[in-house]
Amino acid sequence: MRADLLTRAWLTLLGLSLGSALLTLVPLRPALLGAGILLLALIKARVILARYLDLSGSPAWLRGFTMVLSGFTVLIFGLYLI
Repeated sequence: MRADLLTRAWLTLLGLSLGSALLTLVPLRPALLGAGILLLALIKARVILARYLDLSGSPAWLRGFTMVLSGFTVLIFGLYLI
């Protein structure tokens, strides 16, 4: 069971990485491109936290880390726009 979850998490991370790479090929405004890449990175971080670090069993910790990472992502995006 655990190996199946890790395999699905790995495939999800692979798909999100491929999505990030393909997103760079789409002719978008730089702000939209940056937002898309940061959003995919945030989703990847959450998958890693939930599956590989096994925080899915501790929703409060997962939520806390997600809030911190979301705030950091918004800060990075804000600095990117400046």
